[in-house]
Amino acid sequence: MSRAAAVPAPRTYITDDREDAQILDFVRALEAAGLQAPEAMPSLVAADGTRLELPPAMYAVLKQVAEALAGGMGVTVAPLNAMLTTQEAADYLGVSRPTLVRMLERGDLPMEKPGRHRFVRLSDLVDFQERQRIDRRRALSDMQRQGQEDGLYEATDGPAPRTR
Repeated sequence: MSRAAAVPAPRTYITDDREDAQILDFVRALEAAGLQAPEAMPSLVAADGTRLELPPAMYAVLKQVAEALAGGMGVTVAPLNAMLTTQEAADYLGVSRPTLVRMLERGDLPMEKPGRHRFVRLSDLVDFQERQRIDRRRALSDMQRQGQEDGLYEATDGPAPRTR
């Protein structure tokens, strides 16, 4: 299938109670098998017996989908272009387009501007989200450590003090 082929519309997958046990067994089998060696490529077997090797990226996607479904979550598969408009990038990050444009102008995210329109690479958005996640965790850990040092986690005797 070429990259120019029609892109399917986003679809959300949700399991029913009958499938939950099967999916959980599948996840356990994936965890047990893993990818021991590069020459032991995982594969799918079609109904006619045709064996198709799975690239590592596809294996990782299937494993993540199976784990989410086994955890009782729904999974939405929404194909995205490698280059996104500012509106698509803003939607992806969950911010307004003007906020995204300010982030681009500050240099928080790289952009391409072949003409008068700005475009953002999907890979840059994914990297940005990961950096943000790491920064948030670091800040939360710092606040927790500071609270511990300041004795804010110590238990108090008796009822909480009245504020009014």
